[in-house]
Amino acid sequence: MSRKVLVTIADGIEEIEAVCIIDVLRRAGSDVTVASVGDSLQITASRGVILVADELIAGCKGQTYDLIALPGGMGGAENLRDCAVLTDMLKEQKESGRYYAAICASPAVVFASCGLINDRKATCYPSLMKDIENPVDENVVIDGNCITSQGPGTALEFSLKLVEVLYGNSKADEIADAMLVR
Repeated sequence: MSRKVLVTIADGIEEIEAVCIIDVLRRAGSDVTVASVGDSLQITASRGVILVADELIAGCKGQTYDLIALPGGMGGAENLRDCAVLTDMLKEQKESGRYYAAICASPAVVFASCGLINDRKATCYPSLMKDIENPVDENVVIDGNCITSQGPGTALEFSLKLVEVLYGNSKADEIADAMLVR
């Protein structure tokens, strides 16, 4: 069963995290839509890599996603946080019980500022742990329908955990084995 996933990108996002999330979820069979929160489909990531979205975030409004996932990178996280369409979608995602996930700066910058993790255990980039209410120093933290992770080095583990919550352990193991992770 294919799952519908939204991955948002913005100028300044961490490219390793964005591409890893998109790649691993597509390997699992997810219908992944990459949406730019800017005025253009094309964004420039934190290390100068150019990424091109499938559509602008406005085109995603009103759609239902099994998961909304946010890469990090401080500049990118700030741009994601400043997108009212995205933050409204994330609040609806939480309230509906559907999954929402973020890595690196995004849990602290986006989720905390929107009140999405105030009642949840979460993790983020280590220097930003002070900015979340219930920090846990682990690579990946799941609390209810919220999944968070620490940064570029945990992106693959995080992405495989997203596969696990959407499809189960056996699918996550299958993808990990095919990618020579284990």
